[in-house]
Amino acid sequence: MSKNVVILGAGPAGLMAAWDLMEAGYQVTILEKEAQVGGMCATQTFKGQKGEYRFDFGGHRFITKNPKLLAFVDKLMSDDLLFAQRKSVIRYRGRIYAYPLALKDLIQNAPMPLLFGSLFDLTKSLFKPKPNDRSKVSFAQWIESRFGKTLYRHFFEAYTAKLWGIDPKHLSGDWASQRISLIDLKDIVKRLLPQKKSNTSIRTYARQYRYPKWGYGQLYTRLAEELTKNGVNIVLNAEVCEFTYSQVQNTQEISAVTYKHANKAVELETTICNFVVSTLPLNLMCTMTGFDSGLSYRALRFLNMPMNTHDISDNTWQYLSDPEMLGTRLQEPKRRSSFMAPKGQTSVMIEIPCNKDDEIWSMSGEKLKARVMKDLNDLGVDPMLNNGEYFTSYTEHAYPLMDMDYQEKREQAITHLNQYENLIMSGRQGTFRYIFSDTAMEMGMMAAESIIKGIDQRRKIFDYRNEKVVIETQSVA
Repeated sequence: MSKNVVILGAGPAGLMAAWDLMEAGYQVTILEKEAQVGGMCATQTFKGQKGEYRFDFGGHRFITKNPKLLAFVDKLMSDDLLFAQRKSVIRYRGRIYAYPLALKDLIQNAPMPLLFGSLFDLTKSLFKPKPNDRSKVSFAQWIESRFGKTLYRHFFEAYTAKLWGIDPKHLSGDWASQRISLIDLKDIVKRLLPQKKSNTSIRTYARQYRYPKWGYGQLYTRLAEELTKNGVNIVLNAEVCEFTYSQVQNTQEISAVTYKHANKAVELETTICNFVVSTLPLNLMCTMTGFDSGLSYRALRFLNMPMNTHDISDNTWQYLSDPEMLGTRLQEPKRRSSFMAPKGQTSVMIEIPCNKDDEIWSMSGEKLKARVMKDLNDLGVDPMLNNGEYFTSYTEHAYPLMDMDYQEKREQAITHLNQYENLIMSGRQGTFRYIFSDTAMEMGMMAAESIIKGIDQRRKIFDYRNEKVVIETQSVA
């Protein structure tokens, strides 16, 4: 039997699957729609008047507790893998709060109504039962039951509505339970009080992490270079158009993938395959195979700007909770690596949630920049530090939209796609999961293992690392 595998998407999951398959002797072709590898983990380079600036698609860090993956990345990147420290704050109503919460900081910065309201909520929470099944309650219910109404309304409600584009009452509690540290007010009290050394610790977010010297995308461009050297065919600017199917022993399989190559005169090309590993968005794969999943994703637009100063702040990123501000996060790339901006210069990146083709997505760059400049001024960042240089970028499938009935729709999509015996879905978009890049890489490894060992792990991949604890704190090496 021939060993031809087609991988759809050259992001973390697709590239990692290709590596293990290549080492096992399979012939691997990767089809990538964009002009570069990395997917949402790619890094863009901007040549400005002062030199080269680098911008990631969002805020990425490499943290893992998988020793095999950690050793692989360390060897791959060698001296180009740096250690960085995370420092984050919340900006809300003209005040700056440390993130995660700290007692001294709250006392110094929070208004009295917030402090007294939180204390009142804590007292009430001691006598109230909390919902345990996150999938049965909304984000609003889950957070209020654990943080109280005061903290929910100050730090979660407006920010969450801006991020997802829907009322938090219609957002599943799944997202909250895996992404929000300090699970309830009693945990907050423990976190705020001085801690003695012990064998246990209160959960909080990873502060130290690994990060490539030239941007997070360097990890994946380096991996792609090594794959190409070893005979893997990576086709960029290749948009998948359709699949050819065949019946094999009463089962249906994908026998060929047809794609449009933007850089060649031939309009359509077809590649034969024995297996398909797809990291394409779950709803898109369903549509291409004749099924409407009803699933959707939240998009992001980024405004990236060089700034004619050494530093904006000492924060890796700032959460922008004010609902009238366009963005949700303000990031300074050089906080991760000093090589992200020319010496003596810095840059900022503003993440702006939107939906494809809505007002923000379609807004001209100049209009978007003018709108963001007003917000920067309100945040105390002098807009005049920018000399007029900027560029915007987009990602259509940034966040899987986990509304209240997403689980049912996701299960229907899984059932539909699993009818194709040689198709394995993987990665963040492919499994409709809000995961970190290390988990996506592990999913790619699992997809490769399924093919190499001839075992069906598709359900396991869909559910991989679906813990009822904060994902990030469980990923720290």
